[in-house]
Amino acid sequence: MAVEDRETGNLIGSDKVQGTAVYGAGEKKIGSIERVMIDKVSGKVSYAVLSFGGFLGIGDDHYPLPWQSLKYDQNLGGYVTGLTEDKLRGAPKYAGNTSWNWSDPAGARSVDDYYGNALT
Repeated sequence: MAVEDRETGNLIGSDKVQGTAVYGAGEKKIGSIERVMIDKVSGKVSYAVLSFGGFLGIGDDHYPLPWQSLKYDQNLGGYVTGLTEDKLRGAPKYAGNTSWNWSDPAGARSVDDYYGNALT
């Protein structure tokens, strides 16, 4: 039995997205994708959770990013966003020992509003 492909021309398995580097303005690495959040009804990825800060994964903060704010760059082998570290520091986040309330519409709205303004 053949092993399923986890990556093809335009498709990638979610397990391969996890841990992928994210580069901000100036192609500076600003973190990595911890997980993706998929809309149950549409099946589309809504958010990527960026792990940023800390040291060796300890003390990282987690930033929900709208998926459409990321573009894959084949040369870098990671996702690129127009954010700087300073802009990211002001974004909605949660600490490693807490969790984001994904069912709270105000939380999603705060993320969407922030990135709608931060990326323009």
